[in-house]
Amino acid sequence: MEQLVQQLKVILGTNFNLYFKSHSFHWNIEGENFVEYHTYLGEFYQKIFTNVDTIAEKIRMLDSYAPTGLSRIMELSAIEETDNIPDDKGMFTQLKTDNDKMIIQIKAGIVLANNSNEDAISNYLQELLDQHQLHAWFLRSITK
Repeated sequence: MEQLVQQLKVILGTNFNLYFKSHSFHWNIEGENFVEYHTYLGEFYQKIFTNVDTIAEKIRMLDSYAPTGLSRIMELSAIEETDNIPDDKGMFTQLKTDNDKMIIQIKAGIVLANNSNEDAISNYLQELLDQHQLHAWFLRSITK
């Protein structure tokens, strides 16, 4: 069970980092497709953010504490922070790579949930996986 808890914490950290990165890209996007990209990024980060609370609650349901402190959240993240502002293509390329890393973490969580007989958590993670696979399709299409 402890492995599942730790994996959920990694999923939480990765999700939060993906949320913040996409939100900051939303603020800073430029270029000829500005309106379309700004709108897409706004929808993207909002969808990612809606998962933060539920992931933390799954950790609490397993009688563990959700991490506190931004530095701890970032330590847990499977994706890297960025301090630079890439061009629009670079932003979407980073988000594609980061979303793919999120998918890897979710799949690992599903395996651990199934091995722990935590069906409700597995079901939730399956739904989360479906969301991120949809994001992957969009991000792949944008970066082609």
